Amino acid sequence: MRLRPLPDPHHLPALDPRYAHARPAGGLGPQGHKPRILLLYGSLRERSYSRLATEEAARLLEHFGAETRIFDPSDLPFPDQVDKDDHPAIRELREHSMWSEGQVWCSPERHGQITGLMKAQIDHLPLSMGGMRPTQGRTLAVMQVSGGSQSFNAVNTLRILGRWMRMFTIPNQSSVAKAFQEFDQAGRMKPSSYYDRIVDVMEELVRFTVLLRPQVASLTDRYSERKEANRPIDPAQDLSSIAIAPQEPVRRHG
Repeated sequence: MRLRPLPDPHHLPALDPRYAHARPAGGLGPQGHKPRILLLYGSLRERSYSRLATEEAARLLEHFGAETRIFDPSDLPFPDQVDKDDHPAIRELREHSMWSEGQVWCSPERHGQITGLMKAQIDHLPLSMGGMRPTQGRTLAVMQVSGGSQSFNAVNTLRILGRWMRMFTIPNQSSVAKAFQEFDQAGRMKPSSYYDRIVDVMEELVRFTVLLRPQVASLTDRYSERKEANRPIDPAQDLSSIAIAPQEPVRRHG
């Protein structure tokens, strides 16, 4: 499988446990299984700061009770490079997206934008695939790392893409400036306000995922899709019609 193993998944040296909820989504919805989160990063450098930030995010998600998968895009072809997308990396990426209930996208900012690798991964996720939708209704958290001063160009683009992919992008986001200064030699993020913001974002992602997942079918039910699929509404099952239907007057006996 094209999944990166997560080094030291339970070691969180920069997290102060006195201020961190063990289960930040408690009381927001049915707990059931662990929230399933897919994480994508946008650089293949040996010391990739987007990958290192993604790994920190995954550790925090695991700490907050989620199940995570980090996709390894190292052999992913470009969009349209392979006829009919018949490539194992493309198939696996789509399968992981179908498995997910939420996602994290983390890109370096390069020339004021997301990287080609980040865009390629998103471009390989179709809006519709055999009657299934690999991204629709999933929650999304966006992050970026920069080599220079803080910027929000990459996360702004990721937000646009999240909307295009019909995902629920959470309000919070992370932008790490001068990322080369924020990680130690072992590749772990140092304590800082940048790290604290990633904690905030992952807390919020877990909360929104648990809150929304029981309602995804209703929130993504669209008139245009019902019409295209020739799936008329059954008035007997339409709660909105029932609610506004004339009611018989109550007869009082006395």
